[in-house]
Amino acid sequence: MVTGAMVTGAMVTGGMGTGGTRAVARCAALALPPFSDSAEGLTRTYLSPAYHAAQEQLAAWMADVGMTVRRDAAANLIGRYEGRAAGAPALVIGSHIDSVRNAGAYDGPLGILLGIEAVAALSSGRVRMPFAVEVYAFGDEEGSRFPAAMLTSRAVAGTLDPAALDVRDRDGVALGDLLDLATYPSAARTAGDIIAYLEAHIEQGPVLEAAGLALGTVTGIAAQLRFEIGLTGTAGHAGTTAMDLRRDAVTGMAEMVLAAEAVATAGPVDLVATVGVVEVPAGAANVIAGRSRFTLDVRAGDAAVRDRAADAILRRFREIAGRRDLGMSVRQVHDLPASPCDPALMDLLDAATAEAGHKPFRLVSGAGHDAMIMAALCPTAMLFLRCRGGVSHNPAEHVEPADAEAALEAISCFIRQLGAQREPA
Repeated sequence: MVTGAMVTGAMVTGGMGTGGTRAVARCAALALPPFSDSAEGLTRTYLSPAYHAAQEQLAAWMADVGMTVRRDAAANLIGRYEGRAAGAPALVIGSHIDSVRNAGAYDGPLGILLGIEAVAALSSGRVRMPFAVEVYAFGDEEGSRFPAAMLTSRAVAGTLDPAALDVRDRDGVALGDLLDLATYPSAARTAGDIIAYLEAHIEQGPVLEAAGLALGTVTGIAAQLRFEIGLTGTAGHAGTTAMDLRRDAVTGMAEMVLAAEAVATAGPVDLVATVGVVEVPAGAANVIAGRSRFTLDVRAGDAAVRDRAADAILRRFREIAGRRDLGMSVRQVHDLPASPCDPALMDLLDAATAEAGHKPFRLVSGAGHDAMIMAALCPTAMLFLRCRGGVSHNPAEHVEPADAEAALEAISCFIRQLGAQREPA
């Protein structure tokens, strides 16, 4: 427990007006130690001390608004606010608690905290819906600790391949050292348990800001492929090995990075390719690198476009490796298909946005979210919030409290309208 480090401040006891502002402030508080593994910028990786500390704080806030709180076998945190009938199927509102390294404060936690505030408004009014409301704090959306993302939501959706759990972090710590992998899949829920999934998230792009809008309904999430690439050359002395005799794993990697950029730049506007991690094991200033590793992330709105681009990039990589006499290994880390949101829920979210006093607007997500995984289990919807400059995965990430207030009101309207649809005739 980290009770002594918990952030103080009573939860909402009335209706709208302060819950969104409080959610923003609490995100900022959760960006600081002990809720961050780093004192300089937010870093909160899956199952780290900061992860557990943030869970304890969120659990306290959930309990404060009348939710029962539990953790599942994948170390997700779940708060449940019962419906009129105990054990009723649930509307799940969720997002992720983990972060990239040197992250912003709002990517992930804001959706969780807005879910808690929506429940707070129900609880303070002693309102029970014809369904339960559950708030999920997923644990591994970013994949910033282990070389696979969305393990915890895949476990909940029942789509997790147990082989994906055989992973180690950069320090050699295995996931199985931290959790019981045999019970991990028991986090799965059944389709009858959950009626819908709603995720509120910062846009992570500039579309809403350019349109002058606070909120947007997401139509779907782009398809993604991610690979780990390893190159093997020959280590040698930097001062004594002639340039034409080198098998340099770093220069090969550099050419491959530019090749990936060239293929993506020549494609449709929604096609993107990113090398986000580069490593030179045992690198030294006076040594030609004998090994290098890097990641490749390829995304597009259409899976066929993504797949053709990935094939073209890997062909270029193999040509470069052959020409430079480098060994090359390719490991596919994950394959996430394009995930359209549920049309009926999109209509409902548009109506809720309008009821909250904002112009409905639709846009696609180029970033992956737990919603794309949960789509295998239940209908899904996503609400995007404007973020300043479209900046994300960066300490400069910023959300205006007024936009969070608008999002909370839209979520509350969504819950009310969904409840009205499910009332007995």
